[in-house]
Parts: sequence; structure tokens; C-alpha cells
Amino acid sequence: MKISITGVAGFIGSNLCSALLQRGHSVIGIDNMSQGEYENITDFRDNPAFELHEVDVRDENAILEITTGSDVIVHLAAFKIPRYSDSLDTLLINSRGAENIAKAAVKHNAKVVAASTSDVYGKNRDLPFREDSDLVIGAPDVKRWAYAISKMFDEQLFFGYHERYGIDIVMLRFFGGYGPNQNLTWWGGPQSVFIEKALENKEIPLHGDGQQTRSFTYISDHVNGIVRTIEMPEANNLVFNIGNTYEITIEDLAKLIWRLVRGEDDKPKIKLIPYETFGKYEDVRRRIPDITRAREILGFKPKVDLEEGLKKTIAWQIERRKKNNA
Repeated sequence: MKISITGVAGFIGSNLCSALLQRGHSVIGIDNMSQGEYENITDFRDNPAFELHEVDVRDENAILEITTGSDVIVHLAAFKIPRYSDSLDTLLINSRGAENIAKAAVKHNAKVVAASTSDVYGKNRDLPFREDSDLVIGAPDVKRWAYAISKMFDEQLFFGYHERYGIDIVMLRFFGGYGPNQNLTWWGGPQSVFIEKALENKEIPLHGDGQQTRSFTYISDHVNGIVRTIEMPEANNLVFNIGNTYEITIEDLAKLIWRLVRGEDDKPKIKLIPYETFGKYEDVRRRIPDITRAREILGFKPKVDLEEGLKKTIAWQIERRKKNNA
């Protein structure tokens, strides 16, 4: 198949692209390189089945032209972390990008596989989260929810295009992805920052009391789930949780990473940072996926446990740091 990927030089996009090329697909890569890294696509940059277009997903005409002939468009490009920026960027970039991808899918009769987020479940306390669980979001003046709301809009938008124009769509709610090619800042998730701090023998910053829990999913498991939704028509027009069901507190994650980086006998350096530091901010206390639908329809089952995945990620992060500092 001919598959377009937005955000191809990012964390998920680059890993997915590599897997699809290995499976014999051709890939049209789209990335404005605002967060993507050329280093992430080095291994396949010269593959004749791959082409890179440095284009912003908000450029409607360019997207319509570049995706010509695509059988599937995988939409991963997004803007997030509104607590560190203007929430308006998060809302406008993500909504505009999704709209352009939907228009391209209609024009080229392409299937859309689009990234949503586990953040859409918000403050729902009914665990584990199922795809039909209520999406419970906080007040509109708490910009922490801008990313979740933008992805909720994207989901509704793609289903609206499916209803009106008949295109096939799949929405993927990812849970805590980590692994090679992850961004080394908070953009890449807490594990990225925790590994960096442990390698530097500096305090690991924990927001709040550190007792909030998350489920972390190694990138090869995420990619496996995405590939299945691309290739299996049974996935069409459904939402899937793609994640690992193992739950860990953020404090325990920090301690685990410190041990894996610095050894059993080194006491972890941890610093608690009050939420008030970020102004109006609300966190999610627990986040765990129910992956029954993905398991039964896709045959999806996470294979990499957290400690194994972190060891691989730490080894990669050490090598990436060496290259960046060379």
C-alpha cells in the first residue's frame, strides 16, 4: 500500500515508518520539522520507497497534493503541552490539521488512521478506561485540557466525515508511549526527562505528590497496534485504546529509572513541584486502559514490560546524547 504519515520525523511516526517500509509498503512522509528530528529518519531517508515533504499540516493545498494516490493517511502530527505555551496554538493547529487530512481522505478516497490520546478520558474515575467510557474534561479556563479537547474534536470531526462522505477512519487513543526516538524534553513524556536527570545525576522533578499513576507502552507495541489498524479492515470506523495495562505511580517510575541508570545503591534524587507552579492546573490521578476491544478485534497484546522497555530506552538515550554532544 501507499501510506502517508504526518509527523513522520517524530517519535511514533519515525518508528511506524520504519516498520511499514520493512513490511513492503511505500511511505509519503510529511513533517514541518518543528518537533521532528532528521536523526529519527536517517535509517530510511534514502529508501526508494520513502519520500519526505517538509510541509505543515495546516497547508491545505500542499496536503491535498502530497497525499495523492494514498491508500491510507496516518495522522500523527499534533501540538501539545499547552501548560508551557499558548493553548490557542494547541486548539487551532490540531483542529486545522485534522480538517485538512479529512479533506484529503475524501478527495483521494483514502482510509484515515488518526492519533487521539488517552488524555481524552480526563477526570473520569471509572477505571479501566473503555472506548465507550465518558470523556470528563475540566473547566475551560484550565488550559491543561486544551490538548484533550482538541483530540476530542478531531475524533468527532473524523467520524463526521465518515458519516457524510463514507471514508473509513480509525481513532487510536495512545497510552504513555516511550522508547527510541522519543523527544528528550517533557514533550516526550516524564520518562524522557527522568532519564535525562538520572544520567546527569540531578534531581528528578515530580509534579504534585508523585502518586498519580500512568500506564506506559513501549513503542514497538504501539507500532504493532497501528500497523494492525492500517492493514485490517475489521478496524475500520472504530476507536481503539492502544496501550499497556500495567499501572505505576510517577514516583515509582522515577525510582525505577534512577535504579536502572545509576544502580541499586544510589539513592534517588527527587524533587516535588507543586501544581500551583503552573497556575491553574488539574492532573489525572489514574490512567489505565481496557484493551479488550484491541485484543479481540486486532489481536493486539503488549509484549514489552516496563523494565525491559526502559533498559532499551536508556541505552538509546545514552547514544542519542553522545551524538547530540559530538
